[in-house]
Amino acid sequence: MALEERTVLADSNARLRAGAYLSAGTSSFSDFVAAVAPELLPGTPGPAVPTALASEVPHGTTIVAAAFSGGVVMAGDRRATAGNMIAQRDIEKVLRSDEYSCIGISGAAGIGLELIRLFQLELEHYEKLEGRLLSLEGKANRLAGMVRSNLGAAMQGFVVVPIFAGYDTERGIGRIFSYDATGGRYEEHRFFSIGSGSVFARGSLKKLYSDGLSEADAITACVQALYDAADDDSATGGPDMSRRIFPTVATVTEDGYRRLTDAEAGEYAETVVAGRLNRPDGPSASLH
Repeated sequence: MALEERTVLADSNARLRAGAYLSAGTSSFSDFVAAVAPELLPGTPGPAVPTALASEVPHGTTIVAAAFSGGVVMAGDRRATAGNMIAQRDIEKVLRSDEYSCIGISGAAGIGLELIRLFQLELEHYEKLEGRLLSLEGKANRLAGMVRSNLGAAMQGFVVVPIFAGYDTERGIGRIFSYDATGGRYEEHRFFSIGSGSVFARGSLKKLYSDGLSEADAITACVQALYDAADDDSATGGPDMSRRIFPTVATVTEDGYRRLTDAEAGEYAETVVAGRLNRPDGPSASLH
């Protein structure tokens, strides 16, 4: 092909791509990217990676969520591990997805954070094109599709499993959704946890949780659960009092998403740690 022909073809392709950006298109940002630049999406097929290497990339660990009277709270520890090493001590694994929802990730940290950014854009794109927020149920379903798109990488060991929670403005309650690596979506009731320390955190919440908790009590229960997870799971980081690194804590209510400041989260963590000095195993649940 002559140089002139290649130039004309390149210019034509550029105009076609520019036209895609200028058209209204679909209300799904991920569908738009799949049509215009599919190589940018998480889960795009690439070279096979030895499964053994998957354990060496940074992984996020334990996230907990609990509903309370008026909304939902989500909290996550700050540790990321790479094999048996601590890769990062202050990673943020609980993030705002839009005004009335939040998302936390466990698994391959890099892919998980990329998925969160794409999900944030997905919801913002929908709101701009449709002029309204997507329903909480719709958000949960969109996220399921994104998790499913990462299945190829998950089969190589780069698994990403999110937890999604938000305030349902139509029903006036907080709701929690969990996922599996294939994109299966499940609604959880009252509380849930994900990550390597999830079994310990969930066991803790079973004893501490009760219906009708206030926001403050729900936050305390979640921080207690993270402490219990860190007590038994080496990949979960507990409150780091010397470095002032505390769990990420966020709430979603009818007033919207709010991330607690480090000082606020620190107060909850310090209360929990102080209590553990007298009761190392934490508060006991009533037998009745």
